[in-house]
Amino acid sequence: MKSAVRISALQWADILVLYAMFEMQDYLTQVWGLSYTHAAGILNVWNGISLLLQPLFLYAVCTFLGNFRMLVLSSSSYTLGIWLVFMSAPPVLAKSTGTCNQYKQECIGNTQKALLYTGMALIAVGVAGNNVSVESFLKEQPEKSGGVAIGWLRVSGGGTVAIVGLAGAIALPHIKPWTYRFGIPAVCTTIAGISFLTGLCCFQFEFNGPNEGRIENMERIFSCPMIPMWLTFFVCGIITSTGNTYFVEQAKHLDRHLGSWEVPTQVLLLAQTWLGKLVAWLASYKGHWVVKAKMLGVICCIVAAGMERQRLGVVKSNWLLDKPEEDVPMSVYWLLFQFVLLEGSETLLENSVEGFDEEGTSDDLKELKRRFGEIFSKGVSGQERGCMEIFSKGVSGLGFMCGVLLVFVVGKLTSWFHFTLNRSHLDRYYWLLAVLSAATLVLYAVVRYYVGPQATVTSSV
Repeated sequence: MKSAVRISALQWADILVLYAMFEMQDYLTQVWGLSYTHAAGILNVWNGISLLLQPLFLYAVCTFLGNFRMLVLSSSSYTLGIWLVFMSAPPVLAKSTGTCNQYKQECIGNTQKALLYTGMALIAVGVAGNNVSVESFLKEQPEKSGGVAIGWLRVSGGGTVAIVGLAGAIALPHIKPWTYRFGIPAVCTTIAGISFLTGLCCFQFEFNGPNEGRIENMERIFSCPMIPMWLTFFVCGIITSTGNTYFVEQAKHLDRHLGSWEVPTQVLLLAQTWLGKLVAWLASYKGHWVVKAKMLGVICCIVAAGMERQRLGVVKSNWLLDKPEEDVPMSVYWLLFQFVLLEGSETLLENSVEGFDEEGTSDDLKELKRRFGEIFSKGVSGQERGCMEIFSKGVSGLGFMCGVLLVFVVGKLTSWFHFTLNRSHLDRYYWLLAVLSAATLVLYAVVRYYVGPQATVTSSV
């Protein structure tokens, strides 16, 4: 019981860090004075790195580290990273660096920039390591000390995560100084890390050396028949990268009132998660999950383009084109549709990968398992998350990073992006993403029809 609580605390502490990073778009535009595309590029590279590291860390866990050592590394990196982000806020080191202590662009020196970038890199390492090994390490604990307890935690832990998430979504936005917004998650992460490290006597961990068979299976994942699937995850990564960046930028100055309550933007993140999973559950009826996920992605981009066009119309009608800090008289809840559709598409795609570890009755799944064997089986000892799930996140991370390159190229070739959102045409970029996603959907369908079920890996589960 104690071991399960200590390990799960790493997940609970991550939630507040997630909300702190969710607001990083605002911090970089408001305090650092960056353009919204520059800020989005930094965040998408960070997200991409945290996802791209996961396959590498899984390989390290399989070959020489094991889950426990990985968690020691990731929790330490996580804690140090969020503290460096906290120290990058102007008031913290103002006297030492000789800069001003206000949240203004002129107060950001090279020291603050170095601390923030280094801290974000360390947090990316922590996120990747925790995602690879927390659940796996929980499963490695003995039945008498962790089995029943873990089951209990999965029931009550979900409620705990929901409570922590809701409390963070409501409380953190009302804390105005950025030092506190970064400092509170730093303290919570430190407590969780210390709790984990002081539980050495409670954990059961051993590493019996590299598993050559599973390592070989991971190397075979990038075989030619897998290309249509990787292309799917790559493009979905580009689309998903808009969620915590451009979607947030759209919502920043819209009307968030629900009656007399001004709803924090983070509540959109909670609603996106819960309602998106509901949409994914409804869409999963009768299989063909990847096709439906791609369709949801296309619809999401079309809806986002329509909402941005509507927002720009309100901006122009109220003469706000050159007043980016003014509130736009449009309800933020119009954007809830695109947030939910994005989460639904991402969840459905993840579920399609998780379904590989389950027994299926469809002919294409049977043929797939016959041909590729343990590629879709357990990744390491005690680990129930398949290698495919981790590798798919890595490919999505590559999509995040290439999304930055796509914005750069589009910005050079067109006049869609300007320094402020009100002067830009983000709706046209969403239309481009819709066309790109639709093209990969057509390619996926063509490959499945002409090559056969062995060339596609997620058609129906």
